[in-house]
Amino acid sequence: MPQAAADLVLHGDLTGKYAVGSYSKLSADRRSVVLRPDRQSEADHGHRITAAIACHVARIGGTFDQLMHLLMPPDHQGGHHARTIELRSGHARARDYVHRVWDNACSAINSTVAVESRQQAQEDLAFLRDRIETTPWRGERGRTALRVLRAHLNFAEAAGGRQHAASERQAAEEAGISRQTLRRAYEGVLKPGGWLRRIRVGHGTEGSTWYLGTGPKDLPVRSQSHHRTTQFPPDRDLEEWSTPETTVTADIDSTVISRLMGHNAFAHRGLGSPSLMVIGALHLRPGQTAKELITTASVSRATAYRTLQRLSTHGVVHRTGATWTLATHALDGIDQSRTAAPASDVQVAWAWDGIAQHYATAGIAAQRKALHAAERVAYRQALEQLSEHRSKVLVIVRDGRQILVPTPRGDEIPPDWQLPGGAVLNPTTGRVAPEWRVATDGHLILISPADQRSYDELVAAHAEAVNEWESAA
Repeated sequence: MPQAAADLVLHGDLTGKYAVGSYSKLSADRRSVVLRPDRQSEADHGHRITAAIACHVARIGGTFDQLMHLLMPPDHQGGHHARTIELRSGHARARDYVHRVWDNACSAINSTVAVESRQQAQEDLAFLRDRIETTPWRGERGRTALRVLRAHLNFAEAAGGRQHAASERQAAEEAGISRQTLRRAYEGVLKPGGWLRRIRVGHGTEGSTWYLGTGPKDLPVRSQSHHRTTQFPPDRDLEEWSTPETTVTADIDSTVISRLMGHNAFAHRGLGSPSLMVIGALHLRPGQTAKELITTASVSRATAYRTLQRLSTHGVVHRTGATWTLATHALDGIDQSRTAAPASDVQVAWAWDGIAQHYATAGIAAQRKALHAAERVAYRQALEQLSEHRSKVLVIVRDGRQILVPTPRGDEIPPDWQLPGGAVLNPTTGRVAPEWRVATDGHLILISPADQRSYDELVAAHAEAVNEWESAA
């Protein structure tokens, strides 16, 4: 067992590494984390330590009995939480609790890959990319999930491993979809399928932390029935027939897809995700028939013919007999492996910008980025105001100095604004203002629940604001 794991078992969490969460806060110097006396949550802290020890034991190939042997001795501080449960509820309840923690730890360890060098990390990401490219992504929901997964794979390749940091806005811009669509793909396909897991939710200026999984161990094959006579698809979420051809291994070039999916031409009302799948399949293996594309691109028969006809109209693909190939210069500027210069007589009517204008999707990516940028600015301004405990009202005197309008004291708040439990009613909206609370002594309104100043400090700040306001007036 590593030395850090042995110290955790013997001495517990001496550094406070696992003491994070709602029961911790920044100290007054804003450089260290201290526990809140009223929200210390020892049970949550102890559970984190127990789970960490279980992961260490599972990683070295230990057993459940060995984990119990490490937790139950009274001189092992890391097992304090399990022993507390045994003391209060009995040995059987404590054993059941440790067994649940052990199962979760084994599941987490089995779904992760140990990487010891940069070369192994690159090989692991290459293996994951091959698995993604050979997995059938059926239906519009599956193809959208592929775009999201490929966006996160780009972030992982830049980070050098499966664990990476990215915000939802970054992933949406990379995949060329909206945040709502991205969330549906994550919750409905990627997370249940074991492809992507959010380890930590982002806060402030930090994005969320993600981990790329390997997907399901054995991809399920949908049972087929040849006795259906309805013209509607059997699964409304997939919006198309699930044919026997789409149940076998796919074969696409996801790198080309990742370079094209953010373009306006492949927006929802443009060429869409089916065109990405067909282009990725034809780029990897040119000269395929429509029947072969049903398998390699994981599309239905109707979608394959409809997509090929649409791409052929714009000159992206050409037909020779029964086979289809990409146009000679269709991926110029996208595929970095192509070095030949475009011929002078090649028409540019099928260029991606022209296709986006044809489907009225030009400018969607820029609008999405502008919206996300505005949201980031507003969010950071709100965080800055909360961190500085500033009032929303400022007065600027003639010398350019900003004077803070003093906030009213708690006993000066009208009684009809005060609600039971210390809550404050917003008279403008008629709803409870979650960022305002009346102190227990009833003499002051706290700007936020995270305010760390004492009552005397708040009174002094209030008096200083009143004096500054009167002098400015």
